[in-house]
Amino acid sequence: MDEIKRQLREILINDLKIQGIKPEDIIDSAPLFGDGMGLDSLDAVELVVLIQRYFGVQIMDMDQGRVAFASLDSLARFIQENQSK
Repeated sequence: MDEIKRQLREILINDLKIQGIKPEDIIDSAPLFGDGMGLDSLDAVELVVLIQRYFGVQIMDMDQGRVAFASLDSLARFIQENQSK
Protein backbone atom coordinates (compact mmCIF):
# COMPACT_ATOMS: atom_id res chain seq x y z
CA MET A 1 0.00 0.00 0.00
CA ASP A 2 2.98 2.35 0.50
CA GLU A 3 3.67 2.24 -3.24
CA ILE A 4 0.08 3.20 -4.01
CA LYS A 5 0.33 6.14 -1.59
CA ARG A 6 3.60 7.25 -3.19
CA GLN A 7 1.99 7.17 -6.63
CA LEU A 8 -1.08 9.02 -5.37
CA ARG A 9 1.07 11.78 -3.92
CA GLU A 10 2.80 12.22 -7.29
CA ILE A 11 -0.55 12.20 -9.12
CA LEU A 12 -1.99 14.84 -6.79
CA ILE A 13 0.99 17.15 -7.21
CA ASN A 14 1.88 16.55 -10.86
CA ASP A 15 -1.41 15.74 -12.57
CA LEU A 16 -3.69 17.97 -10.50
CA LYS A 17 -0.92 20.58 -10.45
CA ILE A 18 -1.16 21.31 -6.74
CA GLN A 19 1.42 23.96 -6.01
CA GLY A 20 3.35 24.73 -2.88
CA ILE A 21 3.16 21.18 -1.54
CA LYS A 22 5.80 18.46 -1.65
CA PRO A 23 4.84 14.77 -1.63
CA GLU A 24 6.07 14.37 1.94
CA ASP A 25 3.78 17.24 3.05
CA ILE A 26 0.65 15.22 2.24
CA ILE A 27 -0.61 13.60 5.43
CA ASP A 28 -2.16 10.16 4.91
CA SER A 29 -5.18 10.81 7.13
CA ALA A 30 -5.84 14.44 6.14
CA PRO A 31 -9.00 15.16 4.12
CA LEU A 32 -8.37 15.58 0.39
CA PHE A 33 -11.23 18.06 -0.01
CA GLY A 34 -12.30 21.15 1.87
CA ASP A 35 -10.06 22.17 4.75
CA GLY A 36 -7.58 19.34 4.08
CA MET A 37 -5.76 19.68 0.79
CA GLY A 38 -8.41 22.00 -0.58
CA LEU A 39 -9.41 19.96 -3.62
CA ASP A 40 -12.75 20.86 -5.22
CA SER A 41 -15.40 19.17 -7.37
CA LEU A 42 -13.44 19.73 -10.60
CA ASP A 43 -10.43 18.05 -9.01
CA ALA A 44 -12.70 15.14 -8.03
CA VAL A 45 -13.78 14.60 -11.64
CA GLU A 46 -10.19 14.72 -12.84
CA LEU A 47 -9.07 12.41 -10.03
CA VAL A 48 -11.69 9.81 -11.02
CA VAL A 49 -10.18 9.76 -14.54
CA LEU A 50 -6.62 9.61 -13.21
CA ILE A 51 -7.41 6.72 -10.83
CA GLN A 52 -8.83 4.77 -13.73
CA ARG A 53 -5.87 5.59 -15.98
CA TYR A 54 -3.10 4.81 -13.51
CA PHE A 55 -4.65 2.01 -11.46
CA GLY A 56 -7.42 0.55 -13.66
CA VAL A 57 -9.97 1.17 -10.90
CA GLN A 58 -13.32 2.82 -11.52
CA ILE A 59 -15.20 4.93 -9.04
CA MET A 60 -18.77 4.23 -10.08
CA ASP A 61 -20.84 6.83 -8.21
CA MET A 62 -20.75 9.72 -5.78
CA ASP A 63 -21.29 7.52 -2.71
CA GLN A 64 -18.31 5.37 -3.62
CA GLY A 65 -16.27 8.50 -4.38
CA ARG A 66 -17.17 10.13 -1.07
CA VAL A 67 -15.76 7.15 0.81
CA ALA A 68 -12.71 6.72 -1.44
CA PHE A 69 -11.79 10.42 -1.47
CA ALA A 70 -12.00 10.94 2.31
CA SER A 71 -8.19 10.88 2.64
CA LEU A 72 -5.06 9.52 1.01
CA ASP A 73 -5.36 6.46 3.27
CA SER A 74 -8.93 5.73 2.20
CA LEU A 75 -8.13 6.26 -1.48
CA ALA A 76 -5.13 3.91 -1.33
CA ARG A 77 -7.25 1.31 0.49
CA PHE A 78 -10.03 1.65 -2.11
CA ILE A 79 -7.54 1.18 -4.96
CA GLN A 80 -5.90 -1.82 -3.29
CA GLU A 81 -9.26 -3.50 -2.64
CA ASN A 82 -10.55 -2.91 -6.16
CA GLN A 83 -7.48 -3.52 -8.32
CA SER A 84 -7.92 -7.27 -8.22
CA LYS A 85 -11.62 -7.18 -9.16
